[in-house]
Amino acid sequence: MNVKAIVAASLLAAFVTPVLAADEFYVVQDVKTKKCTIVDKKPTDTTTTVVSPSGTVYKTRSEAETGMKSVKVCTSD
Repeated sequence: MNVKAIVAASLLAAFVTPVLAADEFYVVQDVKTKKCTIVDKKPTDTTTTVVSPSGTVYKTRSEAETGMKSVKVCTSD
């Protein structure tokens, strides 16, 4: 019975880990409104621009929120 639990946990980890590792967050600014937001995919169109320092990719949303506070174009009104 313990072997089944270990195999099941291993299979679950094998499928969940790549999904969790794929998370990427970017701080972007809308070109027209100049409003900053956080997105989970790198922008591919010209309506938004990545404004995080050197195109930083954040691993968690909370890291991106903290990073957005340090981006000048996002903090100035």
